Amino acid sequence: MAVGSADKAGRLEVRPEEHAALVDGRPLSLTVRELQLLVTLWSSPQRILTREELHTSVWGTPPRRDDRSVDVYVSRLRAKLGAALPDQKLIYTHNGIGYRFSPDG
Repeated sequence: MAVGSADKAGRLEVRPEEHAALVDGRPLSLTVRELQLLVTLWSSPQRILTREELHTSVWGTPPRRDDRSVDVYVSRLRAKLGAALPDQKLIYTHNGIGYRFSPDG
C-alpha cells in the first residue's frame, strides 16, 4: 500500500501530507509520534517491521538497548484505533521481532 496524499483501509484513512488519520471521515486524535508510527507501519502492509526499524523511522535514531518507546507508542496507537474501530485489528505483534500492519487481518 503506497502512502500518497491519502490511502484507505476499510473505515480508516491516512493522509500523511495533511498529518491526519480519519475514521469514517472524522479525525482520529493522534500525537505526532503516533501518526508517524501509523504511517510507517501503513507504508509496509503485511511486512514485519522490527522495533529498530520503527524507532529509527519515527525518532530518527536507533533505539538504546533498554528503550521501550516503540512498544509504548504501539500500545497507545492500538488503544486509539481499537476505540475507533472495535471490529478491526490492524497491528499485530511478532514476539521478539516487531510489528506488522495488516488491514485485512
